[in-house]
Amino acid sequence: MFDTMLILLLLWIVTVAAAAGAGYVVKQVRTQDRVRKAGEEAERLLREAHNRHRDLLLEAKDEALKLRTVVEAELRERRAELQRQERRLQQKEETLDRRQEGMERRERAVTQTEKELDAQRADVGKLRQQQMQELERIAGLTQAEAREVVLKAAEDDVRQEAGRRARAIIQEAREDAERQAREIVTIALQRYAADQVSETTAAVVALPNEEMKGRIIGREGRNIRALEAATGVDLIIDDTPDAVMLSGFDPVRREIARVALTKLIADGRIHPARIEEMVQKARQEVEQVIREAADQAAYDAGVHGLHPELLKVLGRLKFRTSYGQNVLGHSVECAHLASVLAAELGADIHACRASALLHDVGKALSHEVEGPHAFIGADVARRYGLSAKIVNAIANHHAEMDEPQSIEAIIAQVADAISGARPGARRETMQNYVKRLEALETVANSFPGVEKSFAIQAGREVRIIVKPDEVDDYAAVCLARDIVKKIEETLEYPGQIRVTVVRETRAVEYAK
Repeated sequence: MFDTMLILLLLWIVTVAAAAGAGYVVKQVRTQDRVRKAGEEAERLLREAHNRHRDLLLEAKDEALKLRTVVEAELRERRAELQRQERRLQQKEETLDRRQEGMERRERAVTQTEKELDAQRADVGKLRQQQMQELERIAGLTQAEAREVVLKAAEDDVRQEAGRRARAIIQEAREDAERQAREIVTIALQRYAADQVSETTAAVVALPNEEMKGRIIGREGRNIRALEAATGVDLIIDDTPDAVMLSGFDPVRREIARVALTKLIADGRIHPARIEEMVQKARQEVEQVIREAADQAAYDAGVHGLHPELLKVLGRLKFRTSYGQNVLGHSVECAHLASVLAAELGADIHACRASALLHDVGKALSHEVEGPHAFIGADVARRYGLSAKIVNAIANHHAEMDEPQSIEAIIAQVADAISGARPGARRETMQNYVKRLEALETVANSFPGVEKSFAIQAGREVRIIVKPDEVDDYAAVCLARDIVKKIEETLEYPGQIRVTVVRETRAVEYAK
């Protein structure tokens, strides 16, 4: 039993060993086969790499050959271009050399010519000097004296001829201008016929009885103080029976005070609170009257498109008078006259109407703004977008600024003069008018150094001519200021008065 198991064990061991040996042999055979295949694959890869290396080397040689060919071609072109540029530069150098040689030859020729001209000029100068000396010897006059004689004779002839022609032209122009102006003004006056303007702003308020004066004054004067403070107008209560005087520079405020006082008198209740209420109502009524008057005036004058604020200023002229003539009515009349004149002369009718209607708009603000009303009106018109032509016409309707820049400005001046000077336009008597002008001239003549004085523009301006040997430029300025002060202290006048001092030196000779 034991031997059998031993034999079986040995058989199993032998079998296992044989199987292991066979596996080892098989494994070795497989390993050798893999090694052989790997060697063959390596040889193949080496052959392919060698072939690829050979191909790349051939391609590189071909590319290098191509690049070499291109570079050699470019080098040949550049060498050819350089050769062409060298030949061109050489030609330019040769040309410049030839030109330089020509310039040198010309310069030598010019130098030689200048020398010859200098020599000829010297000879001519000597000959001219000899001729002048011979002429002076023959004529018995020097060169300067002979020139003076010739110029004097020519000047006399030209002056006489120019004087004759100038006189003839001036005389012809004056006759023609006077005839045409007379015809145009006559046509304008015939086309426009206006009634006498006699409306004035009331400065007196009638009272139902004398007792009303005490009620207006109030306890310890509180009512009259409240009314004056609310309206800006002075109330004058004196011995005038059944009347109260209103005094103030602003005609609109004066009208507000009149309306308010009239309402208070009719109501009968007069105390500070009631006064303020009535003044406010009166102010609203007067503003409404101003707007309606401005709209009506613009419609009557045929002027449209004006700024509402400008119309408000224009409407205030309803309560402004000048020498008894209502300024708003005068402005509308001027607009009609200006339109007729513009139609006759072929000027801008709309510009003439607007200029004439607004020429006195500055009078509505002359008590608030310093300066002549023409300047104030021009500034207002410019502020509200009117054209430069209209602004210039307003500023020059009294010829107080520069010269008129258009015919429309001259037409506005003429229309203003016609409206103010026509018979019945103003209520001021000739006697009072002459007295006022004489008073202005008397004040001006009372100062030393004054030679003559003239009151012009209906007393709006005084022109004073001084003696130039007694009054210098600085003294003329001081003289104008002194005359203004004396006029303000001694005279009563509406608006403003312009004082112009003229100092001039004239040299006059007579040809006999």
